[in-house]
Amino acid sequence: MSLESLRNSLPDYARDLKLNLGSLASETVLTDQQRDGCFVVSALASRSPVVTSALVAEFGPKLSPEALTAAKAAAAIMGMNNIYYRFTHLVGGDYANMPARLRMNVMAKPGVDKVDFELWSISVSAINGCGMCLESHEKVVRQHGVTQEQVQAAVRIAAVVHAVAAVLDGEAAAVGAPAVAAAA
Repeated sequence: MSLESLRNSLPDYARDLKLNLGSLASETVLTDQQRDGCFVVSALASRSPVVTSALVAEFGPKLSPEALTAAKAAAAIMGMNNIYYRFTHLVGGDYANMPARLRMNVMAKPGVDKVDFELWSISVSAINGCGMCLESHEKVVRQHGVTQEQVQAAVRIAAVVHAVAAVLDGEAAAVGAPAVAAAA
């Protein structure tokens, strides 16, 4: 499935999402790698087979093999970190002072420019709702010269991709079909 097919599978009430997908696909405030990686990580974080299939097929080939692997690694590591650090933030107490004792080696050597990996981590963290991770990664990218507009663009991609996944999964559930059938 292509990006255009994904857009066309959206119901009329989600017209704004269709328009936003189209405009964000050509977002110019991010580098091509940053934009394409934001789409890939957001699709993976959405957990929607239809959205993941379409967006990884559309944007994955535009990334180098190393960048695609790094994007997948960002989605994977942030999927874990967002749960853990959201817990330590919400519960409080001494948990935040305890060592996480979770492997996070990919963050030190992501295989792409650190700024791109951090920006992708923001997209995943926005979808997963981890305020602590959002603050941490936003601080890092801003220290490395990323503008507020670029951070906003990464989060806008995450927001739209997540909403598209929710709409398509909801539509599939409403008719009793598996989510994968929504785009067929």
